[in-house]
Amino acid sequence: MRVLVVGGTGFVGRHVVARLLQGEHTPLVLARTPRDLPPEAVFLQGDITREVPDLAGVEAAIYLAGIIRERGQTFRQVHVEGVRNLLLGLKQAGVGRVLHMSALGARRGTGSRYYETKAEGEELVRNSGLSYAIFRPSLIFGPGDEFFGGVLRGLVCAPLPFVPLIGDGSFPFRPVYVGDVAEAFAQALERGLEGTYDLVGPREYTFRELLELTMAAVGRKKPFLPIPLPLMDLAVPLLSPLPFAPITRDQYLMLKGGNTAPFPEALRDLLPAPKPLEEVLPSYLRC
Repeated sequence: MRVLVVGGTGFVGRHVVARLLQGEHTPLVLARTPRDLPPEAVFLQGDITREVPDLAGVEAAIYLAGIIRERGQTFRQVHVEGVRNLLLGLKQAGVGRVLHMSALGARRGTGSRYYETKAEGEELVRNSGLSYAIFRPSLIFGPGDEFFGGVLRGLVCAPLPFVPLIGDGSFPFRPVYVGDVAEAFAQALERGLEGTYDLVGPREYTFRELLELTMAAVGRKKPFLPIPLPLMDLAVPLLSPLPFAPITRDQYLMLKGGNTAPFPEALRDLLPAPKPLEEVLPSYLRC
């Protein structure tokens, strides 16, 4: 199957493209530059946030584009306008199938521009009249991830005698392995799965437990220094606009809200043995 992949050069996208190739599909990757693409993939130059693509010859599409920080592009451009342009291109080409990556917790009224624009993107897909499957992953882990390999690693490996802990660290999460995310998209494509599904791993952790696992993975042991939430509530909005800010306002809001859900029974056949965090984290985290 000839499958358009938007966001195919990103963290999740590279795994999805590799899985499509394993399934003998032809991934057509729409991106501004062909970085990190395997030679078997077809590169299509373009910017989905600015133009409606010509999708003649495409049989299905997967939209994976997403940002967690606004650097050059806005949440609305990537999570809403890009989706809108893709759907217009699909309709013009007579393509009837789209798979979309949203985010666990995406909904209106959260105060998080990330969540709210993801929710708008979902609404566009549901109202498109096309056959669709929407996956809403929790934190995604694996080599190259931004949260464990970036945020948590930075907190643990910083040259400090302690690890900062936001509040009491009780916020719950259920991280999912990037390879399992790619498998879910490929299986949904091949089986014609439809609907909206939360996508989580096999176990729930608190934020404190995630930091403990990160310390264990990199071989560090430090005490925690709890930072009261009222202090964080004051500091984060002031620091968030700075380029070196360790956490943005949107990330802080999402962190305080947690990010967990039960594993969907409808996905048991697709992912019978999702990988746990403890099995993968030590293979790629280093200080």
